Amino acid sequence: MPRALTNTVLLAVLLGALASAAAMRRDTSKPNFTFMREMVDSIPYNSYAENPVLPLGRTLQPPIPGTLARGEMPLHFAATAEDALRAGVDLKSPYSESLFWNEADEDLLVKVDEGAEAFRIHCLPCHGPSGHGDGPVAMRGFPPPPPLTAEKTVNMPDGQMFHVITFGQGNMPGYAGQVSRDDRWKIILHIRALQEAAASAAGGNQK
Repeated sequence: MPRALTNTVLLAVLLGALASAAAMRRDTSKPNFTFMREMVDSIPYNSYAENPVLPLGRTLQPPIPGTLARGEMPLHFAATAEDALRAGVDLKSPYSESLFWNEADEDLLVKVDEGAEAFRIHCLPCHGPSGHGDGPVAMRGFPPPPPLTAEKTVNMPDGQMFHVITFGQGNMPGYAGQVSRDDRWKIILHIRALQEAAASAAGGNQK
C-alpha cells in the first residue's frame, strides 16, 4: 500500500505539472506579460541630444583629461624646433636606424615596402618618387622641399624626422592626422632606403 500511494502521488504531481505547462504555454500572437515595465520602456537619449541628468546638460560627455583613444600612445612633444631636436635624441625607431640592414631580413623588407606605399600616397606629391623635391605639386609652382637625400636629412636622426612628419616643418604640414604612427616609422625606413640608393649611385658615378 505505501508504494501504491507513493506512485499515485507522483502521478498526480506529474499530471499537475503537465497541466500547468499546458496552461502556461506562450501564445505567440500576444505579447508576454512584463514585470517592471519602466525598465523596458526607459527613455533613451541620443548621443547629441540635450540631457537634464548629466553634466553640461548633454548626453555625450567630453573625455576625462588624460584619456587616450584605444591603441593610441601619448607623444609628449610640441611642434617646436627645440622639441624636434629633443625627439631626435629621445625617440627611437621600432625597426632600424641603420642604412645598411640585412637584405635577408624579409620582415624588415616588407616594412620598407609598406613605407614606400605610404610615401607614395602622402609624400610623393611634393617630395617626388626619389625624394628630390620634384613631385607634381612642386612642379606646379608650390615651393619645392629640400631633397631628402641631402646631407642634412641624411644626418637627421630618425626621431627628429618622425617629429617633422608628425608636426610639420616650414611649408610642410603635420601628417599625424593622416598617417598612423607605425606608417610614419615605415616611411622613414623607405626614406633611408632612398638615401642609401642615392649614396650608392653617387659612389658608382665617382668611380
